[in-house]
Amino acid sequence: MPLVPLDEARDHVLASCQVLEPVTVALAGALDRAAAGLVTADACVPPFDNSAMDGFAVRSGDTVGAPVTLEVVGTLAAGQAPEVEVGPGQAVRIMTGAPVPAGADAVVMVERTVASDDGRRVEVDGEVAAGTALRRAGDDLRPGDGVLAAGDVLTPGRLGVLASLGVAEVAVFPRARVGVLSTGDELVEPPAPLRPGQIRDSNRPTLLALVAAAGCEAVDLGLVADDEAALTEAFHHGVATCDAVVTSGGVSMGDFDLVKVVLDRLGDMRWMQVAIKPAKPLAFGTVGGTPVFGLPGNPVSSMVSFELFARPALRRMMGFPPAVADRPAVPAVAGEALRRRPDGKTHFVRVIASMGDDGRYRVRSAGGQASHQLGAMAAANALAVLPDGEGAQVGDVVDAMLLGGGAVG
Repeated sequence: MPLVPLDEARDHVLASCQVLEPVTVALAGALDRAAAGLVTADACVPPFDNSAMDGFAVRSGDTVGAPVTLEVVGTLAAGQAPEVEVGPGQAVRIMTGAPVPAGADAVVMVERTVASDDGRRVEVDGEVAAGTALRRAGDDLRPGDGVLAAGDVLTPGRLGVLASLGVAEVAVFPRARVGVLSTGDELVEPPAPLRPGQIRDSNRPTLLALVAAAGCEAVDLGLVADDEAALTEAFHHGVATCDAVVTSGGVSMGDFDLVKVVLDRLGDMRWMQVAIKPAKPLAFGTVGGTPVFGLPGNPVSSMVSFELFARPALRRMMGFPPAVADRPAVPAVAGEALRRRPDGKTHFVRVIASMGDDGRYRVRSAGGQASHQLGAMAAANALAVLPDGEGAQVGDVVDAMLLGGGAVG
């Protein structure tokens, strides 16, 4: 089977994963989701002129020639409606956030004043200009201002903006329910002891964590034995209850594996050998309209394949635009030689990325690069992308895909 270019494989996967139907949720459940549509302000924020600090609301003209003494005619706390007007030679004690009373056009900070013992007079030690320490109505938002666009990530700040407008619910794209399935008689879950020829099932816990870290709802579909009936039931259950299913193993050329038999019978699958290392084998298709990702069985290959294919597809299903769905790629300086041999593939090297004093990323190998060496993958916070060739020498600039979860500062 000829090698499939990476871009072709990604395009095939992404084109087959449709965006989920929007839902309306309370703000408390909207964090880190993608907005499903345009939201505009329908009111001013703040809704009224208010004080930016504790002090005294005054007529700026009354402070000319300061120091001056003014008559205190009232006090305003935040949340109170003003019931007094500031006339010539007068002031109102005011707290941060309180509405500015009629007649006042400035606030003198309390540090620049001395109140009389009875609180009826205040001395202002310097002139203030009109508008000093005032927050005008609509200074943040005005009716018609755009607040959210479709695809915007609902960050804490954006949720705060919505709350300031009185929005209680927002239309978002839902979190994808993603089932993760392990198959194989050779796999064992703790605390069961290993028998000869058996290995621990590390892929399913890893993939469940990757699915959750991508913002999806991870669904554990369990460990299924190499039994055609059991596999058929597991896949039927997965595609009926989830928005996508992820499994690993049984996708290499020449594998005699019941996963391939079952998926070919149930759905429309494409079995590919992608021109990358690690993670060359990839199966992808749909079963009953539900995307199914068949990732390689080796632990590192499974993780790299998830990052390149499943993660961006799942995040686009949740309404995130490509710039947010894909891992960020940055130029980085090779701090050591990253060697490879020409083989017609793009290599993804596990590296540790850090920020240098010059503001440039630098990368060094995270350790062993074999597809079974999960320890080095766990230590890595980036993948250095090495095109076909001899690799990179010290000082060469390479593209690095930042994986998150590790310090790069």
